[in-house]
Amino acid sequence: MTLDFSAAQHLSHELFAALKPAEALFVEIASESSQFIRFNRARVRQIGTVEDTVVTLRLQSQQRTASTSFPYTGTADLAAALEHLAALRSETVQLPVDPYLVPPTDTGSIQDTYLGRLPDPDSVVETILTPVQGLDFVGIYSGGTIARGSFNSAGQEHWFATETFCLDYSLFTAAGKAVKNSYASTHWDTAIYQAQIEGDRQQLAQLEQPPRQLAAGCYRTYFAPAAVAELVGMLSWGAVSEAAYRQGGSALAKLREGATLSPLFSLQEDFTTGTVPRFNADGDIAPPCLSLIDRGKLQTLLISRRTAQEYHLVANGANRQETLRSPLLLPGTLPEQEVLAALDTGLYVGNLHYLNWSDRPNGRMTGMTRYACFWVEQGKIVAPITDLRFDDSLYEFWGDNLEALTDTPLWFAHTDTYERRSLGGITVPGMLVKAFQFTL
Repeated sequence: MTLDFSAAQHLSHELFAALKPAEALFVEIASESSQFIRFNRARVRQIGTVEDTVVTLRLQSQQRTASTSFPYTGTADLAAALEHLAALRSETVQLPVDPYLVPPTDTGSIQDTYLGRLPDPDSVVETILTPVQGLDFVGIYSGGTIARGSFNSAGQEHWFATETFCLDYSLFTAAGKAVKNSYASTHWDTAIYQAQIEGDRQQLAQLEQPPRQLAAGCYRTYFAPAAVAELVGMLSWGAVSEAAYRQGGSALAKLREGATLSPLFSLQEDFTTGTVPRFNADGDIAPPCLSLIDRGKLQTLLISRRTAQEYHLVANGANRQETLRSPLLLPGTLPEQEVLAALDTGLYVGNLHYLNWSDRPNGRMTGMTRYACFWVEQGKIVAPITDLRFDDSLYEFWGDNLEALTDTPLWFAHTDTYERRSLGGITVPGMLVKAFQFTL
């Protein structure tokens, strides 16, 4: 079952009342009520709903921390929750002392609920499938309410609930080539979805042309928002973390030491959209907007309270992993409908995959093109391309080689459903790069 704030509050108060002197406790709630639909060849292959709540307890005692997670169905499971607390008590005495333990604090509580406008569960299948009739459509729809709670024995009581949906899908040609796309938001708009499918149809037709094999080299390149989202997402892999910088593993170390990116590039954490909570698992609250890079200049890295304690810094509400939770790459001025004309001759990259750091200290990323990627001449798509591997530095493609960003950012929701639906996503525009290095 899903929990509301009052039920989660009751559970946490019962657990706090059972604490012994000198013990501290964090209670985390992850709850959802979601509809899932799996499509194959434009037909429903699997459909159902999930009602799920998982409670995580973290007990601190004598500078030690032990944690456990368990499913929770309501007051009937209260006795089991108390048993889990007792088990943690016996476990903590066997653990080593944590010199950077983050104790619970109470700096104020927030309760945020964001109501969306999701497709009607009874007619969502028809809504999704009507525009894709005649197409080989494969995908997964997930939508519903997601809630997160963070309570601690110092008195802090955070609650967050939001309504979101995500349709993650691909359209295939008879030869097995694909256009991959997604539609995710808090408010469903059938007109937007239909227009997106129409654009996908056009790309699908272009994929029927014989592919062009390009030689390795530097090409003028336009990256569609989906590809830009992949590049920005890589920053969570050891780039925006203060701990990674202190330990010599940040790809943004050169920015910290005085280098700059293009003045067109501004990145921030934006929690105003209502898709991810401002609080983290330790109850720390991030500002509504946190500027990380402003017009090419580094403003701050993400600093968790644990890192702040270790290096005597001021935390800025980052999670323990110091990863991006709701990144926004600010848009530019290039109109979306003028992208091909601005590119003129070069590569149109719709998607990327297999990204990794090839030279982290120098910010070099490697990966592959995928799905709908095309060769463009004089502002017109000429042919799809065979897959290319790239290897280039963010100090180049987000530096002097960044020519323009589009004026319309898109939100790409995190689609992971391991254990539960993920929160948040990445909001980015498309980008035009003067020269981008493709290696084979």
